[in-house]
Formats: sequence, structure tokens, C-alpha cells
Amino acid sequence: MQIRADQLPAALKRGAQRMVVLHGDEPLLHQEAADAVRAWARQAGFTERQVHTVSGAHFDWSSLLGAASEMSLFAAQQLIEIRLPSGKPGKDGSEALQRYARFARERSEDLFTLVLLPRLDRTQLSSAWMTALDEVALCVRIDPIDRRALPAWIAQRLAAQGQRVEDAEAGQQALAFFADRVEGNLLAAHQEISKLGLLHPPGVLSLAQISQAVLNVARYDVFKLSEAVLGGQVGRALRMLEGLEAEGEAAVLVHWALADDLRMLLRVHTAVAAGQPLAMVLREARVWGVKEKQVERLMPRLKGPVLVELIHAARICDGLVKGIVHPAWPRDPWQALRRLMLMTMEGLTVSPPMILKTL
Repeated sequence: MQIRADQLPAALKRGAQRMVVLHGDEPLLHQEAADAVRAWARQAGFTERQVHTVSGAHFDWSSLLGAASEMSLFAAQQLIEIRLPSGKPGKDGSEALQRYARFARERSEDLFTLVLLPRLDRTQLSSAWMTALDEVALCVRIDPIDRRALPAWIAQRLAAQGQRVEDAEAGQQALAFFADRVEGNLLAAHQEISKLGLLHPPGVLSLAQISQAVLNVARYDVFKLSEAVLGGQVGRALRMLEGLEAEGEAAVLVHWALADDLRMLLRVHTAVAAGQPLAMVLREARVWGVKEKQVERLMPRLKGPVLVELIHAARICDGLVKGIVHPAWPRDPWQALRRLMLMTMEGLTVSPPMILKTL
């Protein structure tokens, strides 16, 4: 059964399942969820713990099945933890996990299993081994906290240690400042929140107290930049571009992400204009998740000529990030990327004549 991470505590209290599968790439939330499951298992009497880490293609799956079938000499109940960092068990592993799922169902009274996985794609989620686990386990998806939800997450964590921001606009500004400083780095966000708990007593925190204590530990990735551009978030996109440059990201990779989105938008616009259903076009273009919703919102505003001109600008920028100078563009690759990014956001929100004047 698939559930969200925030539903896990209530599900554990019901105690109906004897297997929990955690999958996701957010280290802090993944670790906290795993710790919560281990704590519940200890309280429920599963005091003996065995850990099996699947590393490489030569893991002995028979050892896992053998460990599960053996009765413990020291405890009537045991916790078996299966760690699969790659999320790809292979053919032998797939068969072994399916057998293990059947076995775990039969020994539901004295065996508890925790399976730790990275983020799974659609193919992995629909695989035979994952389907077998899903039939007997609580499958918890550990989603990252996106920028829009980050202020509320920070406020919740502050409240857990007896602190809160000021009311009304001042508090919202404080949370927004905090979120800007820690975006993309939840582990560091957790550390900064804990630091505030050490520096200040329970009660109300002012913007000045937060700004003096919270370091700029934000971490950005190219694909989040792409979401900011398609979402028209100018300030956030500029901040992320500066952060990527400071972190030493390759300008070529940033350009590829921006140009790839422009090509995708033109393909989608052309196909929809030809009468194809938008849902089918997005599926064929492998567009889903946050980006799928963004493209759906952009569709009424997309203009073919504007997209063609933006792709032309992206070709010029491609040369610039590879060292080919253009007389009408900045020589610095990151300044060229900044110009392309701003042109793209303008072109996706205004009429063609305005964007064409900037080319």
C-alpha cells in the first residue's frame, strides 16, 4: 500500500503491517522515517536486528532468505533491514524479493522488515519485485520539500522546539528569508533550525535574530532551475543561477537544461496545434510531475514564432558557453545564460513583439 511520509506515524500506530518500504532521495526525511520505523519495531518487541546491504551484482540473496527463515536464539521477534542503494536488484534479486515478500507474509507475527530504497522511477515502481513488496508492505514515498512548502516546513520544525516567527507579514518575511538561505539543502536547514533552538529560548523569533543566525547554505540543481524558469519565478531563478555558478556547475549543463526545455515546448506546441491531445503529447515527451503542470499552464500563452526565436537565441548561447564569441551577446558564459533565461521567462509570459525586440 502506497502512502505519503506524513501518513507513516499513524500507519505505524495501527500496527497492521509487518513490512515498511521507504523510497526517496531526501536524506534527512529518509533517515527520520527509517529511525521512526526502527523505534516502533523495538517497542513492538522486534529487538534483534539484521542489516543486509545489497552492493554490486554479486550479493548473496540466499543469505537474506536464510536469515529470514532462521528462528532467533535470543529474541522471539526480529527486524530485518534490506538496503538497496541502487534501487536495481537485478534478475536474481527480483526473484529473491518476490519470494521474500511471500515468506514475510507467512511469518507476519515474528518478522518485521524495513526496506530502504532510493527514488524509484515509473518502471521500477511497476516492476514485479516492487509490486510483490507493495502487496505486503507499507510503501512510503519520501518526497523532497519544494520551495513553496519550505516556509511551512520550517515553521513546523520551529514549533516542535517551542519557537515561532512573528505574526502577519513580518513572520512571513522571516520564513521566506530562511527558506531562501536553505533551499535544496534540508540537512543544513535542520541544523540551522536546531542552532536557533540553542541560541534563543522558546518563544517568538524576529527576522533580525534569524538573519543573524542562519547561514546561506542553499544548494541548487539544474533541474530545479528549469522549474523556476518555467514557473516564471524571476528572483528565484536568478538566485539559483548565481548559486550554480558559485558552486562550480558546468555552464554547458545549465545551457543544455534551458535549451532542452525550449525544444520540448516547441514540440508540444506544434503537436497540440496539429490536433493531438495534450496529455498524450506530454506523455510521449516524457514530461511529468511539476513540469507537466507547468507546461499545462503555459500552453494557452505559447507562441510558435516566439519559441522559434528563443531556440535561435539558445543556439547563440550554446556557442558562447563553448567559447565562441557573438558581437551582440555578453562574452561571459554565465551572463549569456542569464540573458537567455530572462528572455525565456519574458517570452513565455508576454506577446511576441516584446521578446523579439530583445533578440
